[in-house]
Amino acid sequence: MAPFDFSAFAGTLPYYTIFLVIGIAFGAVLELSGFGDSRKLAAQFYLTDLTVLKVMFTAIVVACVLIFSASALGLLEFSRVWVNPTYLVPGIIGGLIMGVGFILGGFCPGTSVVAASTFKLDGLAFVGGVGLGTLLFSETASLLGDARHDTFMGRFMLNELFGVPVGIAVVLLISMALMMFWAAELAEKYFGRNEKITKDALLPKNKKKIAAAGVLFSGAVLVAVLGQPGSMEKWEAVAKKSKISLENRDPFIHPAEVVEWRAENSVYVRILDVRSEDDFNKFHLLGAIRVTEQSLTDAEYVKVLKNVPDNTLTFVVSNTEEYATAAWKRLVGSGVKNVYIIEGGINNWLKLYPTDPCVSTPITDRKLKKEELAFRFAKSVGGSCYAAHPEAQFKEPPTDCYMEAHPELKNKSKSVTRDVPFDANKKHKFTRKVKMRKSNGPVGGCG
Repeated sequence: MAPFDFSAFAGTLPYYTIFLVIGIAFGAVLELSGFGDSRKLAAQFYLTDLTVLKVMFTAIVVACVLIFSASALGLLEFSRVWVNPTYLVPGIIGGLIMGVGFILGGFCPGTSVVAASTFKLDGLAFVGGVGLGTLLFSETASLLGDARHDTFMGRFMLNELFGVPVGIAVVLLISMALMMFWAAELAEKYFGRNEKITKDALLPKNKKKIAAAGVLFSGAVLVAVLGQPGSMEKWEAVAKKSKISLENRDPFIHPAEVVEWRAENSVYVRILDVRSEDDFNKFHLLGAIRVTEQSLTDAEYVKVLKNVPDNTLTFVVSNTEEYATAAWKRLVGSGVKNVYIIEGGINNWLKLYPTDPCVSTPITDRKLKKEELAFRFAKSVGGSCYAAHPEAQFKEPPTDCYMEAHPELKNKSKSVTRDVPFDANKKHKFTRKVKMRKSNGPVGGCG
């Protein structure tokens, strides 16, 4: 599935050669397009030569149609395509600063490298300025405080801005691009060649360009008609590889490893509980979030689950494993990273970390139903007992029935040392399976 997975070749000569060849080819295309000449680049701001706009926007819209066509046909998993996160206010301010620099110097970071590669003095000077500016920013960024992270919107795209399906957004984008190309041609005639704009000049005449525009627009309409796959359809696209993972039980994490991760300060552990509200209220892991099947099909909710820092680790849990596995499939299909299933579910958790007998007792007098909670709870304790967070330390009992479970202590001092119903220091044997994935991707620049 594209984007192609070259991780098996990481660190080898062929791995680096692939990206070297792509980089050289991209630089060559920019140079052949005239992007190594600062005068040609700056000319777009004076509307005399809009080659930059036409070349870059052509690349953008063609890639857009191809990417979403491939996604609609199940050839590409779009969630694996890097999309720069949106920081609205910092992005606007940074764009204005870069725009001024572009006009003054005639380069953006990417094109300055192209010019420097052909030993143009202005390109070399601009690359030096970019390096110096990057160094100064890195040394002074802390002075900006939280301003750098203002208006964080995550992986935000045009279809979300306008509240329309992806296919409609693609059609609108292509329509806007074609209008821009048409306007750019007229601007070059008027400002660049001092030609008068007549009624006849308003009509496009280049048959090749008209044909290309027709193909591009038809591709956008095709994307709109096909639509984009839902979470379960996306799961089917990655199912072959993931089913092997499930068969090997790679995503199933022993509760003791979950406890260790919850005690790790450098990692944010998120527990998604897919059980019924009744079972959730009876008992759940401290800090767990109850989610429903409906919420996992809600694009906005899934987006919230995806737009989290790289140090976020998500565990899904149900009473056994069936419902949690189904939820895991949806999350993996939707592109949520670092998702695992708690092995054996809540039933297994309570065997390893039992509550006081006055809180719950195992059900042994009948056969359990599918995904049924295997314990009878005398009352709903939620996350307010030792079993809900065994990694924590307490000075006082988190439940109020300890004395009920230990009647022999009633006539003794009120100051009773609280015993945990399980050995908090016991080392359960398990194999560590969690492997944190990061969202590595390109940053900034205009080529």
